Amino acid sequence: MVSKHLLARLRTLNLSALNCSRTTIHCIDPAVHHKFQTRRYSYAPPPSSLAPASIPPQASNFRSKSSLNETELIKFASISETWWDAEGPFKPLHAMNPTRLAFIRLTLCRHFGKDPYCARPFEGLKFVDVGCGGGILSEPLARMGASVTGIDAVDKNIKIAQLHADLDHITSSIDYRCTTAEKLVEEQRRFDAVLALEVIEHVAEPADFCKSLSALTSSGGATLISTINRSMRAYATAIFMAEYVLHWLPKGTHEWSSFLTPEELALILQRASISVQEMAGIVYNPLTGRWSLSDDISVNFIAYATKNIE
Repeated sequence: MVSKHLLARLRTLNLSALNCSRTTIHCIDPAVHHKFQTRRYSYAPPPSSLAPASIPPQASNFRSKSSLNETELIKFASISETWWDAEGPFKPLHAMNPTRLAFIRLTLCRHFGKDPYCARPFEGLKFVDVGCGGGILSEPLARMGASVTGIDAVDKNIKIAQLHADLDHITSSIDYRCTTAEKLVEEQRRFDAVLALEVIEHVAEPADFCKSLSALTSSGGATLISTINRSMRAYATAIFMAEYVLHWLPKGTHEWSSFLTPEELALILQRASISVQEMAGIVYNPLTGRWSLSDDISVNFIAYATKNIE
């Protein structure tokens, strides 16, 4: 269980992560450097601190069928121009982003043995943001020092992301590409960390998608995935309330049958040679209007996993 003391510290961290969306980045709260008490998976091997992935891999015969869902691509292309409108269709992601970044910073600093006290802890590491959309995750990762590649199958999303990134000399270094994870695999690309947040529920074949994420992750590297649990509570809150009552999201944004339970996600990743190490819930407090990390994974949750050493 997550202690009240730790949750209080994580709220402070959320504020620090929020500052990552600006040019000036403040240091992480030192107190969150200790072990994060989320759900852990005993069958998973411990992560290994390895040097950043910099050497191209040997040629591979890996070929994966596309996991794209054309209906989902059309859906998101229609609202691509609103990515950076904090009050638009992507308002929930903007509000949730600092909490997602808090978890990412906590787990990846520990995984790579980086100093969480500094402003740019991911210096020298290569990250790929799969399904980057307009870049609301790629940009803070770049400000934290990572060399970021952002990919999305929707050309409009990439154009919006590039235009926004070019407004700042730090984020202008992000390598945005209109492509898929499968195509990057064919190009023999490898990354220290592969991130796919709020993406897997929109792909046609989650198992094939996870195989591609695994192929993109360097041996001993990290993979982070966030999604929505296939629970009745998730249907009530993430679909009925968010889409039809509060109108936070356009109607039809999510299909309940496309959600994965945490157990299903862990099994799919395990079959793709990725071992889940931790999971945390991302919960919304309607009284404060804020998101926070929790051990409640019944609706939104995020998983940190490691690629098995080859």
